[in-house]
Amino acid sequence: MQSAKGRRKVGSATAGAGIDSAEKLDELLISSAICNGEDLGPFVRKTFGTGKPETLLHHLKFFARSKESEIEEVCKAHYQDFIHAVDDLKSLLSDVESLKSALSDSNSKLQSVAAPLLSSLDALVEAQTVSKNVDLAIGAVTHCVRVMELVSRANQHLQSGNFYMALKCVDSIESDFMEKTPSSTLKRMLENRIPAIRSYVERKVNKEFGDWLVEIRVVSRNLGQLAIGEASAARQREEELRIKQRQAEEQSRLSLRDCVYALNEEEDDEFGSGHEGSDGGSSGGGLLGFDLTPLYRAYHIHQTLSLGDSFKQYYYNNRDLQLTSDFQVSTMTPFLESHQTFFAQIAGFFIVEDRVLRTGGGLISKLEVETLWDTAVTKMCAVLEDQFSRMQTANHLLLIKDYVSLLGVSLRRYGYAVDSLLEVLSKHRDKYHELLLSDCRKQITEAISADKFEQMLMKREYEYSMNVLSFQLQTTDIVPAFPFIAPFSTTIPDCCRIVRSFIEDSVSFMSHGGQLDFYDVVKKYLDRLLGEVLDEALLKLINTSVHGVPQAMQVAANMAVFERACDFFFRHAAHLSGVPLRMAERGRRHFPLTKSQNAAEDILSGMLKKKVDGFMSLLENVNWTSDDIPQGGNEYMNEVLMYLETLVSTAQHILPAKVLKRVLRDVIAHISEKIVGTLCGDLVKRLSMAAIKGLDVDIQLLDSFTENLTSLLTDKEAREMKKAFIEIRQMINLLLSSHPENFVNPVIRERSYNALDYRKVATVSEKFRDPSDSIFGTFGTRGSRQNPKNKSLDALIKRLKDVS
Repeated sequence: MQSAKGRRKVGSATAGAGIDSAEKLDELLISSAICNGEDLGPFVRKTFGTGKPETLLHHLKFFARSKESEIEEVCKAHYQDFIHAVDDLKSLLSDVESLKSALSDSNSKLQSVAAPLLSSLDALVEAQTVSKNVDLAIGAVTHCVRVMELVSRANQHLQSGNFYMALKCVDSIESDFMEKTPSSTLKRMLENRIPAIRSYVERKVNKEFGDWLVEIRVVSRNLGQLAIGEASAARQREEELRIKQRQAEEQSRLSLRDCVYALNEEEDDEFGSGHEGSDGGSSGGGLLGFDLTPLYRAYHIHQTLSLGDSFKQYYYNNRDLQLTSDFQVSTMTPFLESHQTFFAQIAGFFIVEDRVLRTGGGLISKLEVETLWDTAVTKMCAVLEDQFSRMQTANHLLLIKDYVSLLGVSLRRYGYAVDSLLEVLSKHRDKYHELLLSDCRKQITEAISADKFEQMLMKREYEYSMNVLSFQLQTTDIVPAFPFIAPFSTTIPDCCRIVRSFIEDSVSFMSHGGQLDFYDVVKKYLDRLLGEVLDEALLKLINTSVHGVPQAMQVAANMAVFERACDFFFRHAAHLSGVPLRMAERGRRHFPLTKSQNAAEDILSGMLKKKVDGFMSLLENVNWTSDDIPQGGNEYMNEVLMYLETLVSTAQHILPAKVLKRVLRDVIAHISEKIVGTLCGDLVKRLSMAAIKGLDVDIQLLDSFTENLTSLLTDKEAREMKKAFIEIRQMINLLLSSHPENFVNPVIRERSYNALDYRKVATVSEKFRDPSDSIFGTFGTRGSRQNPKNKSLDALIKRLKDVS
């Protein structure tokens, strides 16, 4: 076939030798593309582009004719194979017919044998199906029974109020049984009731929590009062312990032997152990026992309901509102009456919050508690500032200060910062003391105005202890016999009580306020009280109400007692301030009542001098030119000495010795000045020797009076007392001396006449000179010898005139 095809192609090429080469080439390309299965599109487009489609059709028809012979040959070859296949199928058909008959016979036999077996199998399948359904029913019933048991248990827990266990049952039903419950009715019931149960539990728990919020306010107030009361008791114990310690230190310092003192501190009571943690239900027992079970239960239930965070916020908001409500100060009740409730409520609030912070499992954070505390401190400071600015009574301010300081002590134990509160208290220190000084000024004025200038009579020992021993005014440790007449009037114990109260109030205000060393502050205001208030009141009393010697004497005696009282005041202030007495004594100043003391002694001296002046007026009756020496002294001196002796015998029972000495010295000095003034005055024109010797007798009597004061004066003090009339003594000695001109000798004058004024000496010497030696006396005695003493006096007078 291939050779024939080759021959046809050669014949075609030979026959078409006359066709041009281009058409030949196109025919070859088309034949090649068709044989290779290529796209004839380019040839079609080219043919139609040239406008000669006939050529392409011709080529295609030629190619189709060239392939017909090949197709014919292929069909012949395939036909033979088909004939053979038909023969094979016919032989197979006969075999199939024989097989069909055999299968039919086998099927009939099988049907006859398997029919009973199939009926048995059907019965078995049916029994298995029934068994399976029964098992499923039993499982469903068992599941429902377990669900109902949990439901019943949950109901029991709800009825008994055990909400947590009820919720655990509900959670178990929902997580373990809800999806597997075969009963659609039961499942719908559970789907409806479970949210309702949770809602019911939430409402009940919220109601309990709301009741707890109401109850905890009352509990907080009582708790705050109890805590502050315990702080007050602890402060009292500390004060007693410090007193014992100071007494031990003082005794140890004063004792010559070593002393060992054991100071047993009391252990903290239940209040001190209030920081110990407790379980979630109860906040411990004892003095600070308060029930937090409803709170923790509500928190736990809300955590179980997955509402823990919202409950935390709910709790914080409600407590914040409660705290804000606690800040409201009633305008209907004075703050003095309501301040304890106000501060106790806040103290209890934060004691509760401290316990919740430590045992609440994160119910409230430390930052939130600090935020609440900062708010509370700011509000309390504002309230204190406002109330303190309105107060005009020191005692009211002190009461509030003490309670606030106890509040600070109570809350500092729980770690709260109270410095801002203490700063507010310190800020009003000056105002408090000014009010206290004002109150004391009124009390002292009233006490002094009520004084009757009479010695105080004490009939019982307790009166002596209350008015003398309590202020350490005694001069001896021996208890006197009763009735006892004190050397002071009622003003002394009355004023001492006022000052002691001032010291105690001042120390009370300054102590427990964050400042440890406050003695200097207390001492400063004590100096003001004594120097400005008491001293001025006594000065006013002395200048306006003292009208007689007995009154002046009593006031002077009181001033001496005040001197001992002031020592007690400063010791008492140091004792209360915790300062050792030796340090307090080291910083002592002068007597703060010096002005009134000097005024009292001056007015007493002035009155005594006026009284003496009444007797000294008898100097006018003295005959200064007499030739007779008065025996027993002049009348004026005897009167004066009688008065002084009476004065001393009376004053010894009233005035302290040192005051009486000073007053006597002033009076005796006044007598001396009065005599010298009389000699230098116009009353005395001439002086005789007898008059001078009479004055010498008077001075000797005065000297004897001084020496007889042995019970009052020592020898040294007697010598000092005599210096009070040294001027008149030296004047008399000079006039009675043989050589009066020695006065101008500096050495002799310094030794024997240092108290004399040369002008007074010149005046008295001029009056004492013998008149016979004068210019007019020389006419009758011409040629006679001049008196040497008069000559010496003349020389003295001349020298003194030259000096002047």
